[in-house]
Amino acid sequence: MKTPLDPRHKKRQKLIQELFRMDFHKQKGDVFAKNILAHKEFIDGKIRNAAPEFPIGKINKVDLAVLRLAVFELLVERKEPQKVIIDEAIELAKEYGGETSPSFINGALGNIIAHEKPS
Repeated sequence: MKTPLDPRHKKRQKLIQELFRMDFHKQKGDVFAKNILAHKEFIDGKIRNAAPEFPIGKINKVDLAVLRLAVFELLVERKEPQKVIIDEAIELAKEYGGETSPSFINGALGNIIAHEKPS
């Protein structure tokens, strides 16, 4: 018997799909995705610093959506513990990304956390 998904995980799945759709297809998204993209410049700057060998335009769109959501949750919202956000991002990368997505996401988020001052 399969256990039901945590409602927060379902919400994150929907947000990843929205962010992907908005970025890849230039479609309008829901209010949560728009809120994340309102901080896109700040978020993308953190991603650029964390993974300088991967220009934003060259990062897989799914991985970029996962990273944007995770960075938003880590540095803007700050509602969940860092470990929970990173674990969720890795799970989303396993679900939606490619073979190397989970390790890429983990490394980038680890770099972001390492360079952030505690609040």
